[in-house]
Amino acid sequence: MTVAVSVRGLTRRFGALTAVDALSFDVPAGSLFGLVGPDGAGKTTTLRMLAGVLRPTAGDAEILGVSVVKDPEAVKHHSAYMAQRFGLYPDLTVRENIDFYADLYRVPKAERPARLERLYRFSALGPFEHRRAGQLSGGMRQKLSLCCALIHTPEVLLLDEPTFGVDPISRRDLWLILHEMVASGVTVVVSTAYMDEAERCDRVALLDKGRVIALDTPEALQASLPVTVMAVRTSDPRRAAAVLAAVPCVARASLFGDVVHASIVDPDHDCPEAEAALAAAGITVLERQEIVPGLEDVFIHRVSAAERAA
Repeated sequence: MTVAVSVRGLTRRFGALTAVDALSFDVPAGSLFGLVGPDGAGKTTTLRMLAGVLRPTAGDAEILGVSVVKDPEAVKHHSAYMAQRFGLYPDLTVRENIDFYADLYRVPKAERPARLERLYRFSALGPFEHRRAGQLSGGMRQKLSLCCALIHTPEVLLLDEPTFGVDPISRRDLWLILHEMVASGVTVVVSTAYMDEAERCDRVALLDKGRVIALDTPEALQASLPVTVMAVRTSDPRRAAAVLAAVPCVARASLFGDVVHASIVDPDHDCPEAEAALAAAGITVLERQEIVPGLEDVFIHRVSAAERAA
């Protein structure tokens, strides 16, 4: 396995705050790796260090063998970093923005037409190349940001929550683009707070308070959950979650929309006390079924376990 990104003890402190705490992981070349967690988990800080724009307090990371500590400028020749709010120029057109970044990256003039054709093909921005960036929708702006980041054909792509604030259709399109890039050999490290997006990654690191609390493929993490997850639909979901959380055979109960996910520790997956507690509270069970746990279930379980251990 060829490693494109290697992280060892990567740490960043801001005064008394440790935003990233001794992260270590490897990203295989040509794979899609997810940094997953809520706001404040350390995702953006980690990506900024990997991009060579923020110096680590301790530890190091290598992008294709180049150290972000010893030679941060050289890292930028092999990678592209797309911040959550990428620096588009609203008064420039789509084409002018791409040309501007092509100039910054010193892309040879002779190579630009072929690259531009490829970028327009997967982003569908060709018909809008003369439209100003400030007049684009949120999803189109993100696609344009991605085109600007890709114009110099980087080997490693670092994306900070690229679908934040984007409509569902554009989210789907952006992920299709990312999978196409990975299929062409590009290594992608993407941060997201959306667990459904994290399940699209080859491997993920679940982050909480700057630390990795789980690292594996989404499938392996889901299979590792030592409880049975029941989806319970009731007449009063919010109150049902509170009632179930107090039942001994329920490790935790979390509200997912109007459905409660109850993690059952009973080896027989039965837990009759749960339904008895709901009935005693005057809550009617409308539907109850065992489900395959999602990454959100895994994340909640791991965070709870880490808090108990602390």
